[in-house]
Amino acid sequence: MAYVIHHNDPTGRAALVPNYSSLNIINPNFVHNHHPQLLYPVRFALHPAVVAQIELARSITLQQLIIDEGLVPSQEEEQRRNNVIRRLREIVMKWIKNVAYLRRLPENHIRAASATILTYGSYGLGVHNAESDIDALCVGPWFASLTEDFFIVLHNMLAKRVEVSDIQCVKDAKVPLMRFKFEGISIDLPYAQLQVKTVPENVDILNSLFLNGIDETSWKSLSGVRANNSILQLVPNVKIFQELLRCVKLWAKRRGVYGNLFGFFGGVHLAVLSAFICQRNPNVRLLAALVSIFFKTFAFWPWPTPVILQGSMLPRHHPETRSLMPIQLPSSPHEYCHSNITNSTFTKIKTEFRRSYCLIQDLLKPQFDWRNLFEPYPYSKIYHRFLQITLSCSKKDELGDWVGWVKSRFPGLLVKLELQSFCDPNPSEYFDESIQDPNVVFYWGLAVDDLDLDLVQKEFQKNLGNGFKGITGKMTLSLIQTV
Repeated sequence: MAYVIHHNDPTGRAALVPNYSSLNIINPNFVHNHHPQLLYPVRFALHPAVVAQIELARSITLQQLIIDEGLVPSQEEEQRRNNVIRRLREIVMKWIKNVAYLRRLPENHIRAASATILTYGSYGLGVHNAESDIDALCVGPWFASLTEDFFIVLHNMLAKRVEVSDIQCVKDAKVPLMRFKFEGISIDLPYAQLQVKTVPENVDILNSLFLNGIDETSWKSLSGVRANNSILQLVPNVKIFQELLRCVKLWAKRRGVYGNLFGFFGGVHLAVLSAFICQRNPNVRLLAALVSIFFKTFAFWPWPTPVILQGSMLPRHHPETRSLMPIQLPSSPHEYCHSNITNSTFTKIKTEFRRSYCLIQDLLKPQFDWRNLFEPYPYSKIYHRFLQITLSCSKKDELGDWVGWVKSRFPGLLVKLELQSFCDPNPSEYFDESIQDPNVVFYWGLAVDDLDLDLVQKEFQKNLGNGFKGITGKMTLSLIQTV
């Protein structure tokens, strides 16, 4: 559809109206020899200045929607989080000097001992909101160990503080960490041990000199910070990148394609994709235009061609062929964003990209509404059969650990289900009031009526029993049919 400027508007102002003559239509009033005639398209391009004005207006509307959704923290909330990070840094400085003393290091070494806190994830990228947790990394020197000094000494220091609550050690995760709340803000805190005597407050962990001789666990812990720092260095305009990423994350969550454990995008995937668009379009400053380019690009991206940021270290070989949507971590030529994407979730992601691209085609229409792009995914209209996953514990304070453990095993469950059915896992958590115990329920859309549920549950239950150190709760799988 093309548009023209109409100067006969009753208000006396020029108006943007659809140019229906640009379509192939039959004109019933034009008849020659009793045969309808096909009118060939006559297209009228809008002046670039008019298009720019429309895109500016659409950008302002989109920015306001993001604010209305609560995705931009207030100055007070921002200051509160900054204070939490500052106080955590003070705590780890006291901790590392205490560790140095316990190790009986020379006095001058004790005085010089230092550790720091670095942030990553949504907070590190500056796209957090008032409800977001903080992903922080404790970085210490060679003499501070993970098992004793971090999980025992620092844990005990934190546990004694009145600002800290709900502290727990998650030692069996791929990236071991402490999880707690600091003045009500949830903190995930892994640890990286560098082979240096002191760690500067703003240590540059992209500098290879700091990475010599570190162990595999520390390397994994550093991965998130390294990826964040690389992305922020590579994008041409950080503010515009942050605006685009906020929009893309809201879209992914609303459309049910956000959640790495569910076979969809994680935060780092969307960060790299957004940075990729910003790099390729450094002169585009309007948010509406960038969002449009984002969906146009990935609606037709030739997967499994990898997405690689300019200026990042190029891989020496192609990623594993089993990766359906390879997205390179910009901080390493050998690493790609960890992905649990299955054939089913891959199909849904591509479908959502194309749906959004089609909606964005209406950007210049007077009736365009951003809310259509962020409309929640209608699971109950799309699917009539669901796999219900019910998790419960007798005590509420035990439920979080149990749910977290089961979710960490969801990728294996998805693989088993993929052998029998198309599966669309809804990442949203629900509560079943008919169950007396504290519980969390998931509903995953299925495309088939016959599913060997007994086999799936037996194998999944076996998987859950391997490695969990907490109090085991209940897990049941059931099939439900909707009207």
